[in-house]
Amino acid sequence: MCGIVGYAGHRQAWPLILEGLQRLEYRGYDSAGVVTLQPPRPLEFHQAVGKVSHLVASLNGSSPEGVLGLGHTRWATHGRPSVANAHPHTDCKRAVAVVHNGIVENFLALKQDLISKGHKFSSETDSEVIPHLLEEGLANEEGFEQAFRRMASFIKGANAVVAMCQSEPGKLFALRLGNAGGIAVAKMQGETILASDIPALITFSNQVTFLESGEIAVASADSVRYLDIQGKTLSKRAQVIPQEWAAIGKDGYRHFMLKEIMEQPQAIASAFRGQVDFQAGRVELENFPISQPDLRKLKKVFLVGCGTSLHAAMVGRHFIEGIAQLPAEAESASEFRYRNPVVDKDTLVVSIGQSGETADTLAAMEYVKRRGARLITICNNEGSQASRLAEGTLYMRSGPEMAVASTKTFMASLSLLALLAVYLGQSRGSLSAEEQARLLAELARLPNLLGEVLSHQKLYKKLARDLYKYNHLLYLGRGILQPIALEGALKLKEVSYIHAEGYAAGEMKHGPIAIIDDKLATVALAPRNDLYEKMLNNIKEVKARDGLVLAVAAQGDQAIAAEVDHVAYIPQTSELSTPFLAAAPLQLLAYYIAVQRGCDVDQPRNLAKSVTVE
Repeated sequence: MCGIVGYAGHRQAWPLILEGLQRLEYRGYDSAGVVTLQPPRPLEFHQAVGKVSHLVASLNGSSPEGVLGLGHTRWATHGRPSVANAHPHTDCKRAVAVVHNGIVENFLALKQDLISKGHKFSSETDSEVIPHLLEEGLANEEGFEQAFRRMASFIKGANAVVAMCQSEPGKLFALRLGNAGGIAVAKMQGETILASDIPALITFSNQVTFLESGEIAVASADSVRYLDIQGKTLSKRAQVIPQEWAAIGKDGYRHFMLKEIMEQPQAIASAFRGQVDFQAGRVELENFPISQPDLRKLKKVFLVGCGTSLHAAMVGRHFIEGIAQLPAEAESASEFRYRNPVVDKDTLVVSIGQSGETADTLAAMEYVKRRGARLITICNNEGSQASRLAEGTLYMRSGPEMAVASTKTFMASLSLLALLAVYLGQSRGSLSAEEQARLLAELARLPNLLGEVLSHQKLYKKLARDLYKYNHLLYLGRGILQPIALEGALKLKEVSYIHAEGYAAGEMKHGPIAIIDDKLATVALAPRNDLYEKMLNNIKEVKARDGLVLAVAAQGDQAIAAEVDHVAYIPQTSELSTPFLAAAPLQLLAYYIAVQRGCDVDQPRNLAKSVTVE
């Protein structure tokens, strides 16, 4: 979730870029960098490890000169924080500068091909393949715009890219692919500024144009031209951003909840920051406190949390047992703290909570510490009480989550639990190197796949109009998707005040079937997996009793449409990725039903963001 700021105009770029970077620093502060251009001088690069203030200090009171410039604050995904890994990145000739947000899924193949052609790399990042691809296009006597479009066709994944070139001294080139990173453009008289988030733009203009996936902006001081990757000119209209929205960071969305749902591809990528060596196919958890010999001695894992975090823990149990082959249990922290569970030095307890301040979870952690068990926490807030209690912390790095109903921190929790499972597996020898690499390659694709799911908002608006009048909903899931059914029901209850139950589908005939009639709607999680046929039987049982059914199914499954009233499709993936992709439709459905019912989506009645009392 990196911060990007670019400026083209008549004023010196650096002070304006600095102001924008400071406003976007919540998006990353592993490193910061800036590049400016003042012809006929070459591109001028400055980078520093740490916060934007460290970049300023490294300049020793000087100011980079130029009326064209790019700045970047980084959350690392490939390569640890260092000057070499800091953006902007450049090519062999230092004639191109690039800043990037996202993950280039196919960077390793691209890098190997570029090296074979003589390109020299100076960083560990996936981002660096982009300037070298641009250099390759220029070497083929393409203009920079053509080279930029060519680059866009080569890289895979959800990415935002902004570039400038020595040979195009007055222009910035911006690209958005997928939904893992946004680009917004503000045009004023004689100057243009673009950024990855609204706070960097709002002091300049409240009229902003957003790039959609597959769109390019060519920006100069006097004009902004929009086109697609094939070069076709696009007509785009600026949106007026209400000052009160921008001031609190809604980025033009009506509610924080929707904004944060749409930020989930970025949240997954941010959770991977510094935790994975995608090139080597290994998880390298930062500052993990438990030694490899002690990890091999573990006999059991407990995962504890409350509410949405409990549901993440339940998915994590499947990850740890399935991937690491280690017995695991998931339990509500509010129950765990009172039942005197048996834990010892060979037990790992993982607490999960976005705030790190939930009273029940903290009490459970204190119990664990007294019993001498190993303790780590997953949370979003650095310096939280949970991070102080635990031996070590896996940080979500999702940025502020303002809506009371957690969405992006749920996805970040799942991401870190998946990484933890792989880490335990590789540390304990239950995963081969090949299987590790396969699992991590699958995780690297998640932001882009999730972006595909989130791009179908119109479907969920329509479904909400059909379902919002129901006062009772039943959510059914099997296996690893049972916790997702629970989470879907919780989201609906939280924001729309509709009674909803999440249930293990195999238990339906043991009670819930008695309440099924034409006044109850059922949401069935039915991707094509080992339990697909059993879920189809559950669906038939609901339909036989006049119940309405919405199925969340795998793309290409046309047969299920004949069995249900509505279908929402998600990409067909393995068990590792399915919980992420199945959760997003349920979040969107809950959001749009709540909007349809006129509810206070961001601040539901009787709820608080962090439950700091029992």
